Amino acid sequence: MLAQIAMVLFLSMQITLSEDSPPPLQRDYCIIGAGPSGLQLGYFLQKAGRDYVIFERANTSGSFFVEYPRHRTLISINKRNTGKTNKEFNMRHDWNSLLSDDESLQIRHYSREFFPHADVMLKYLNDYTEKLNIKVQYNTNIVNIKKPPNKSAEHKSGFHLTDQVDNRYECKTLIVSTGLSTPNEPPFNGSEFTVGYKDMSLNKEDYEGKTVLILGKGNSAFETADHIMGNTNLIHMVARTRVRLSWETHYVGDLRAINNGLLDTYQLKSLDGILEAPLEEVKLVKKDGKIYVDLIDADLLETNSTYLETEAIDNFAAREPYDVIIRCLGFMFDFSIFDESVPVIPGTVRRQKKYPLINDNYEAVNIPGLFFAGTNTHSLDFRKSAGGFIHGFRYTARALSKILEFRNHQVPWPSVAQPTNGRMYTYLEEFPVKLLHDLPAVTGHEVDKVMVITLEYGKNFSGPGSDPFRTNRAIGDPIAAYLSNFLHPVVYYYDKLPSKEDFMTLSAKFDILPRPLKIHHIVEDFLTLFTAPNSHILPLRRFIESCLDTDLRNFYDIQCFSVAMTSQDLPWMCQQHDYQLQMGLSGERTGTMNNDQRGELTFGT
Repeated sequence: MLAQIAMVLFLSMQITLSEDSPPPLQRDYCIIGAGPSGLQLGYFLQKAGRDYVIFERANTSGSFFVEYPRHRTLISINKRNTGKTNKEFNMRHDWNSLLSDDESLQIRHYSREFFPHADVMLKYLNDYTEKLNIKVQYNTNIVNIKKPPNKSAEHKSGFHLTDQVDNRYECKTLIVSTGLSTPNEPPFNGSEFTVGYKDMSLNKEDYEGKTVLILGKGNSAFETADHIMGNTNLIHMVARTRVRLSWETHYVGDLRAINNGLLDTYQLKSLDGILEAPLEEVKLVKKDGKIYVDLIDADLLETNSTYLETEAIDNFAAREPYDVIIRCLGFMFDFSIFDESVPVIPGTVRRQKKYPLINDNYEAVNIPGLFFAGTNTHSLDFRKSAGGFIHGFRYTARALSKILEFRNHQVPWPSVAQPTNGRMYTYLEEFPVKLLHDLPAVTGHEVDKVMVITLEYGKNFSGPGSDPFRTNRAIGDPIAAYLSNFLHPVVYYYDKLPSKEDFMTLSAKFDILPRPLKIHHIVEDFLTLFTAPNSHILPLRRFIESCLDTDLRNFYDIQCFSVAMTSQDLPWMCQQHDYQLQMGLSGERTGTMNNDQRGELTFGT
């Protein structure tokens, strides 16, 4: 009875406080996080004239870069010069800039360094916010997200947010773009004797004459090793799996050359070394100011001072003690901001548990109206593409904005329509291929036949343990284009959209799309231009002709006349020209054309 009374009093007090507090801020769209992805999505919402706000817990945009990377050098390239004027081509080699109509907002105007300083990114993101008038509400740390109890249609997709000082907000659509901000700290025996990447000293003198063990083998681990290796006795590095080199895997999140100095000192036997062991089997014990790694029985070491000499394997690689052990184990998504009414689910695969589980439209699998942007969406293309990095998620953010535009405002996906073979084709750019089965419902465009153009590496391009510099690594013959190893265009042709069930049968490792009716690989190109007339363009034209069952060649009118005299079937280009001439002669078409001009015309585009 007392408990029931206490509950009633508590609820009554909450109602009174709620009545005295100001009404919540209401927005159609709320974005959490003013990092690169939040700002990128904010730009597209701003451009579309939508009602939105971005909540940022710090007092600056891109606050992650105030502290990270700890050693202040970015690993995203700033390729300022390409020798080309094509903007899309140049952006392909700019891994830091966000998309906008303001060409002054490109990292090449902020730094001449190939790998810029982290402070440059911080300055750039704040300029991007101010120059484009992105609506950011700073010093607002969203600590709780919940669904309202009202189940009416009005609140079906609504969210209630609370910040660190109990200000309340209501949003129809919520996009979380916080990135991976929580250090990954798995429990293991003796973890209290270690220091995290976030808290480690950056003063090199603190490592003078020290023996150091680094837990982890990612870029942060090697970045840390490079920073201190000139001062240490030696550095050992341990993690569950072998080192993944980006030049082997073609995945930019794996170890980059800028950070791999320790590989030299390891392979050239200059004391440093790399080990493989599951972290949960590592046991750390501190004795006489030193830290020992024990994979057998840590308890014996505490009770038996001669254990290391008598019981341990005498050739155990980590048998010598360490002075400092540093955890460089990456970051995870912060799930703690969600109330039990918003049960966001982590990924199911071990390496994807640090991400929220989402559908291919970037929406939480079990929570309508809750979307994710930026690095938070990388579970969809982990180790397959660049969706976890600026040069990838600036485009997935644009794709998300297009999805929201049609879903919430009935604005069809932007398209370009052109005639071909007496019919019209419609071109949609940056459409998520895993949503192909649902294309009309996502874009507002009806579909008959469809071609999908992707960029892919070959299935046997490389991988851990392979030689990425083997002599037969490249293909130059268009006939063998399907064997291309490096990134190259692939065209899929379907006479009808594949079904959702077709996608469910895909191999998670290799397949991007279901089996098409026809497929064409454009042979890899050392220059990545794919413009060679005979090797690239001609085979592509013939493939499209086979799909459309027509002749797409260009003809002079004298050639059309010759074909008309010898064949009942005119190529489409000739049919089109004949129609235009008839229209001109009948007066239904403006302008005139003399015989000499007709002889110089080409047919087609």
